[in-house]
Amino acid sequence: MNDPFESTERRALAESVAAFTRARIAPAVDDWERRGEIPRAFHAEAAEAGLLGIGYPAELGGQGGDAIDQLVVTESLLSAGGTGGVVAGLFTHGIALPHVIDEVDRRRTQGEDSGAERLDERYVRPVLLGRKICALAVTEPDGGSDVANLRTSGRIDGDTLVVNGSKTYITSGSRADFVVAAVRTDGPGAAGISLVVVDTDTPGFTVTRRLEKMGWHCSDTAELAFRDVAVPVGNILGAGSGFASLARHFVTERLSLAVTGYATGQRCLDLAAGWSKQRTTFGRALAQRQTVRHTLVEMHRQVDVARRYTRWVAARHAAGEQVAAEAVLAKQTGINAGEYAADRAVQLFGGAGYMRGTEVERHYRDVRILGIGGGATEVMTDLAARLLDY
Repeated sequence: MNDPFESTERRALAESVAAFTRARIAPAVDDWERRGEIPRAFHAEAAEAGLLGIGYPAELGGQGGDAIDQLVVTESLLSAGGTGGVVAGLFTHGIALPHVIDEVDRRRTQGEDSGAERLDERYVRPVLLGRKICALAVTEPDGGSDVANLRTSGRIDGDTLVVNGSKTYITSGSRADFVVAAVRTDGPGAAGISLVVVDTDTPGFTVTRRLEKMGWHCSDTAELAFRDVAVPVGNILGAGSGFASLARHFVTERLSLAVTGYATGQRCLDLAAGWSKQRTTFGRALAQRQTVRHTLVEMHRQVDVARRYTRWVAARHAAGEQVAAEAVLAKQTGINAGEYAADRAVQLFGGAGYMRGTEVERHYRDVRILGIGGGATEVMTDLAARLLDY
């Protein structure tokens, strides 16, 4: 069976991303972690290297490709010494921009060229060129995964939508030039939700605070407030279709988290295997001890199973199949592999693994968020049960 991840073109993409990561990302991570963010200028550098536009149409300023190519980028970046925090902070547009692109396509199809061009030129192209940063603002302080019952509201006033409310845990929220916010523009429930593009320099929009986290230290996270924020009605991305748009793109987001999980696990396995061959205790290398070898084998098994399952689901998704349940299971499988491998790597490194600044220590902290973001594990398990009719 041909593995679409292993085509000649995608092997070349993986090698290119890995080389860029080793040269420009891995050496900078410690500094970015101390600063609490990725420098804005690096987005332009990553765009010039071809990373930001992978999976986006060339006619919108991207490099072409599809969701599989995007997952190859994530996997390769992590395998070469990147981190989950880098993936989150550098590719935040992966969860925000597709909603804007969908609206551009819809308006062009319906002949609304002027509105489509405005969204394209003002938002899509600048992000893919690394000139602007965007964020997806959905989660609210008292909402968590309960997206259908969010409270941030918008009311039409002439040619503007006036937005009031708050958001929290917003990745790249403190650096974003614009956010794609989930706003209640109509009645209760999912049908009343719209996605709205909000420029962060609009009066009434504020970053109320930057949040300090257990991990992902180089990925800034913020609380946001909207106080009578007046947004052009043309920035509404399909009135009342916000929840459906979010749900449509959840599969891609969950597959990305699955890849982040198992790729982090693979990096931890590589580091632990190398350490075990070098580290000597009681006159022998750690790798000569049966319990250590068995641990490495189990790390390998879990990572390999997660990789193969996730790739299988991703290939089906790229082919147009409905894989909502399988994407949930891939997310959980990938995360479990990443958590196990990171935990065992810290154990094998011993005291060195517990020290701040050690790479496995960073992965141990970073991987913990994966079972919370993109739908908490408990919520995902319940969703899988419904999708599988159990």
